[in-house]
Amino acid sequence: MPEERKHRGNRGNNRFPDTDFERIFHPASIAILGVSSDENSVGFGTGMLRVLKEMGFAGRIYPVNPSGGSVLGLKIYSRMEDIPERVDFAVIAVTAKLVPQALEDCLRSGVAGAEILSSGFGELGTQEGRQLEDQIREIAARGIRVVGPNCFGIYCPRSGLTMLPGPDLSRESGNVAFLAQSGGMASDFAHAGEWMGIRFSKMVSFGNGADLREAELLNYLARDHETEVISMYIEGIKDGDVFFRELKAAAARKPVIIFKGGLSAAGARSVASHTASMGGSGLIWSSVLKQTGAVQVFDTQELMQASAAFSLLPKKSFRNIAVIGGGGAIGVAACDIAERHGMEIPPLASDIRERIEAILPRPGSSALNPVDVANPLVAPSILKEVLMNAAQDERIDLQIIVSLLFHYNPYALMFGVPIAEIVPYKELVEAVDDVINKTGKPVVAVLPNARRGPRNMDITGLIALARREYVRRGIPVFDELHEAIRAIAHVNTYYGRRENEKR
Repeated sequence: MPEERKHRGNRGNNRFPDTDFERIFHPASIAILGVSSDENSVGFGTGMLRVLKEMGFAGRIYPVNPSGGSVLGLKIYSRMEDIPERVDFAVIAVTAKLVPQALEDCLRSGVAGAEILSSGFGELGTQEGRQLEDQIREIAARGIRVVGPNCFGIYCPRSGLTMLPGPDLSRESGNVAFLAQSGGMASDFAHAGEWMGIRFSKMVSFGNGADLREAELLNYLARDHETEVISMYIEGIKDGDVFFRELKAAAARKPVIIFKGGLSAAGARSVASHTASMGGSGLIWSSVLKQTGAVQVFDTQELMQASAAFSLLPKKSFRNIAVIGGGGAIGVAACDIAERHGMEIPPLASDIRERIEAILPRPGSSALNPVDVANPLVAPSILKEVLMNAAQDERIDLQIIVSLLFHYNPYALMFGVPIAEIVPYKELVEAVDDVINKTGKPVVAVLPNARRGPRNMDITGLIALARREYVRRGIPVFDELHEAIRAIAHVNTYYGRRENEKR
């Protein structure tokens, strides 16, 4: 039997067990307990085996089931101790009452960590469920780290480790880590993140959090060289003091973005039945997050948008911005939104305005800032010159270009051609990318879509194509202007605070 884990000292009075996170997030071998020899099985164990193979996990996979046999070309081992090597990580997908014994078997075999996909524990609110979860906690304390139970597990693109149901998650590694009690939230965030241009270092759905949970994972990710941004969805915490210390320490090193669920009375009730956690007061949480230096967001969209901004923009604040787009109303809205979020849209220097005016179509344009190009169909070459000139104003920290691509639709209908054939979106993206590279100042793209519905699927498809081109080049892109400015404001708040502390 492995010895009780030794503990190491951490900040303050907080102490966490020694843990080989490398074996957990980058395992050379995985055991899956709860597979079936029936390849058509819909069980989580066989499903995880299938998605790991489809994901291209490069390590060795050992299916385990007392009945033995084979599945998907792999031998099924009857017992953990029959596996011919020390296994790094285990996936446990057996019924709840069998989980403690399965975890004991993993412990005896020297497994570093296990994720328990099974439900039927504390989240049920029953004595039996709580007792089973207590057993998991006791076994974990003797030398094996546990993610779950009642979770979707771990996603780590660099190692090919994926969570349920996840064969279609990106294999491209990035700089954002995501923690969530909710498995569904984690899976949705992984897919939405790809749409937003976010690439992940690690993602953990820890469910009930019988062992590994938010505070200790924060401690690890704060020191993880692959992670530059930490995003979190939290339903409840079990040790507020420890979490507060770790959050404050993590936010001092890198941005930590938090969406706290369960702040309403109804939300708190839902949290209790979802992951066996307690919610909390919205006022208290806002105060805590402000004190720690973390970034608070209030829905999943804002969480994704802020994560994209922190991930893709330079690590600094952007107080003065330029906005370029077609239409006076866009400029008016931009000024109002920017002021509301503590940013300015200053008039461009007179010599720069004159150069921009010389290349803009007439009448109806304005080079003041926001720059109204008058015609949403202005050629990318002209927009490039506008962006290049505006960037020469030393006061401008960042530019936003608003592309109303849906305005091309009438012309596509007029000439009877697909809209994607007449919209120079690739040329525009290349122009924006060139501006960024030559000026050293970031540009954020906004791609609104005012025409939604069955008749406008071609426009939706076009915007998706344009978005893909921006994302491929690491350029932040948002659906709406106010979302872009709000996300930039979060960046400003975090880095502005740090810049003030250095003065």
